[in-house]
Amino acid sequence: MLSVHTSPLDQPGTGDAGGMNVYVTELSRALARQGARVEIFTRATSSAQPPCVEVAPGVTVRHVTAGPFEGLDKNDLPGQLCAFTAGVLRAEAHRAAGWYDVVHTHYWLSGQVGWLAADRWDVPLVHTMHTLAHVKNASLAPGDAPEPLGRIIGEEQVVAESDALVASTPDEADDLVRDYAADPARVHVVPPGVDLELFSPPPGSAATDPSGTDAARRALRAELGLPVEGRLVLFAGRVQLLKAPDVLVRALGVLAGRGSQVPTLVVLGGPSGRPTTVRELEALAHQEGVSDRVIVRPPVRRDELARYYRAADVVAVPSHNETFGLVAAEAQASGTPVVAAAVGGLRTVVTDDVSGVLVPDHDPATWARALGDLLADDARRARLGAGARRAGERYGWDDAATRMLDVYAAAAKVRAAR
Repeated sequence: MLSVHTSPLDQPGTGDAGGMNVYVTELSRALARQGARVEIFTRATSSAQPPCVEVAPGVTVRHVTAGPFEGLDKNDLPGQLCAFTAGVLRAEAHRAAGWYDVVHTHYWLSGQVGWLAADRWDVPLVHTMHTLAHVKNASLAPGDAPEPLGRIIGEEQVVAESDALVASTPDEADDLVRDYAADPARVHVVPPGVDLELFSPPPGSAATDPSGTDAARRALRAELGLPVEGRLVLFAGRVQLLKAPDVLVRALGVLAGRGSQVPTLVVLGGPSGRPTTVRELEALAHQEGVSDRVIVRPPVRRDELARYYRAADVVAVPSHNETFGLVAAEAQASGTPVVAAAVGGLRTVVTDDVSGVLVPDHDPATWARALGDLLADDARRARLGAGARRAGERYGWDDAATRMLDVYAAAAKVRAAR
């Protein structure tokens, strides 16, 4: 596997690290459990990083030196793709012939490298986009910069050269065909998974037992140093315009202005895009008069994240675009209903009024109403919590790996025919 711009070893929730890091790591682990040998190539970002790290039996991360270790923005990386490709090819040169059976790339930068590697090794190229420039540009957050033409051209090239394209949802598959002229026969829908052992309802409670669930949540909040009483909304993700945590802060301001009960908003994430985004969000909370209702904490390990999901009354995902929405899937598996923007993959992951609430726009007044109504209705929240757990159980990494192995086999047939 190739993941140029972000390492599966990075902490999701800050910088460029997010759901893709989890996807690459967990899919690789699941593939290895089914007998595959997986090597993940990523760009080295520190001289202290060892050349190879075994993250699980059968899964190795290889750090490739390509450009300076620090100070490179993701938009600067196209200039380092030649160096990265050279590092990947040199690593293979020390292997026996036919060591690799398939190249699976993630994000368009990796696709460019994989295009050359797959051609050199005469093996199938499988590509997962994770985000699409055309789709992102069509739903930009106010003030956000559009993706450049160079990325769009690069994505189109990767689509044309791939033997198989992996989409997380049917909507993404349609986007690939419509916006990138992808061959429908080469597009395969493989939903990402969720670690259903890690992300589960609070121990000792059931999603259908409101009193038991509430008691478990209060206990978790005390352990996490969060307000025990009152309602709690969790946002987990990078603090950037695309993820739209500002919409939630403004929604709290609307509730405060109306004299309604204002929940506590916990923002679990770090700055992304520019280093000042967290400070800007805190300044917005002060401007809206809700500073005392907003708690910002850095991203946490996966096991700790599961505790935050369980401690929340609802998890909010107000993104302007999500290819899938892993946070929403994990929260639902934890038995916590999700209030999400009705965009992209979130419309597949969250079923409106069954596992959560889909919000039709990004107007803070709309979000204030959606959050306020749900938080005030204990019975509805309990019902959606039960539905959330059932929805979360649809996604498992072992199932995703099984389906991905089928994609690899199909890609091999396409490659042979080409």
